[in-house]
Amino acid sequence: MKLSMPLMYAGNPREAADQVSTLEKAGLDGVWVAEAYGFDSPTLMGYLAAKTETIEIGSAILNIYSRTPGAILQTAAGLDNVSGGRAILGIGASGPQVIEGFHGVPYDKPLGRTKEIIDLVRRGLRREPLTSDGVFHLPLDREHGAVTGLGKPLKILTHPERDAIPIYIAALGPKSVEQAAEIADGWIPHLFHPERAHLVWGEALEAGKAKRLAGLAPLEVNAGGMVAIGEGPDTKALLDFARPIFALYVGGMGAKGKNFYNDVAKAYGYEAEAEKIQDLYLAGKKKEAEALIPTEWLEAANLVGPASYVQERLAAFREAGITNLSIVPVGEDPAAIVSQVKEWVS
Repeated sequence: MKLSMPLMYAGNPREAADQVSTLEKAGLDGVWVAEAYGFDSPTLMGYLAAKTETIEIGSAILNIYSRTPGAILQTAAGLDNVSGGRAILGIGASGPQVIEGFHGVPYDKPLGRTKEIIDLVRRGLRREPLTSDGVFHLPLDREHGAVTGLGKPLKILTHPERDAIPIYIAALGPKSVEQAAEIADGWIPHLFHPERAHLVWGEALEAGKAKRLAGLAPLEVNAGGMVAIGEGPDTKALLDFARPIFALYVGGMGAKGKNFYNDVAKAYGYEAEAEKIQDLYLAGKKKEAEALIPTEWLEAANLVGPASYVQERLAAFREAGITNLSIVPVGEDPAAIVSQVKEWVS
């Protein structure tokens, strides 16, 4: 099991990035850089490439709407070059509030768009000319909006560091998860409950794996949560730090009836709580929404407690199919936490 960490996109992520080199020395295998509608991910990934030597640097995620397939190819190839072959391309559909609200792009055909982008990036890294006649039309012709009609198939000008870069899909809906298991190198779920994940995604994963593209290695799965190691109620109380994140996603990441994280909460069995959390959050009552996040879910999705308990949670994540444990170390010495967990997962 690899050990990675998400880089927080709120506040000043450069400060968090400056700590990554220390955690790298402690055994961290990778870092994931989000962007949502904050700072862009590639800029920070390039900064991390210069600050580190061995860790993998992944986007988690680049949305599939605000950049063309050619731009995503260029970004992936560029990051792989400056990192010396350590890039991971994490992509996802994001949600309509961000895509249509922040980027002004129609939120349509997420599955078809994802499939074509992955195919184009993979072919592009092999320096094949970019051609497509589906969601994307490459080269663009007059029938589909070209002004000059002078476009021609082009291959990337520079030579990529590698002719294949791992591509992960962030997915929650059954069809999206099935697609990830079929065509991606890895899958990124969120708010992962090891003991209940199979209730939500088990059938979709099996259906996708049954159609998995020839030549792909077994699907990697990246998930995890906060890690705090210690005895007594003070350590357990640290779980409350996760409440705002859970409430944000379950209650505020999407409109009523169009919140994928809320759907996952319901599929886990927290139907009543999910409804109330969303109503409260959208009404601006965030603290009340946070209080309703089931403690059982927080305990399952995070690794907080005595060393023996944290090891039990590690085993639960492994049993649930997690191959890349993404942690947020909480304590006075994050490097020591990373070093300890690395020892346990190795």
